[in-house]
Amino acid sequence: MTVTTTPLTPVSRGTPRAVTIASWAVPVMIVGQFAMLASIPVAITLVGALAYVRDRAVRPAAVLLAATYAIPLTIWLTRPDGAPSLSKDMHPGFAALIVAASAALIVTVHHSGRR
Repeated sequence: MTVTTTPLTPVSRGTPRAVTIASWAVPVMIVGQFAMLASIPVAITLVGALAYVRDRAVRPAAVLLAATYAIPLTIWLTRPDGAPSLSKDMHPGFAALIVAASAALIVTVHHSGRR
């Protein structure tokens, strides 16, 4: 039996489309007050960047995004008197850091696609 696998991206493209779309979705969700749902594109970006991206510059940017997202998430989960949603509990400075880290990842992803 022959098993054929299809690559996630075309040969000419260095970054999977799912990583690119997820990196754009994170700041939109954070600014739109859907911070808890932003964990899905953060996870997609981290796993996709670590497993499938050939350009090594994308990996630290994805790890930075995941780390900046994990800090307010951990604070929200461990606080006994936290707000009912992550968006309401998150300090605006953390939101700005996450958006900045996502912007750095977007720039890195698009720069790696042009090489």
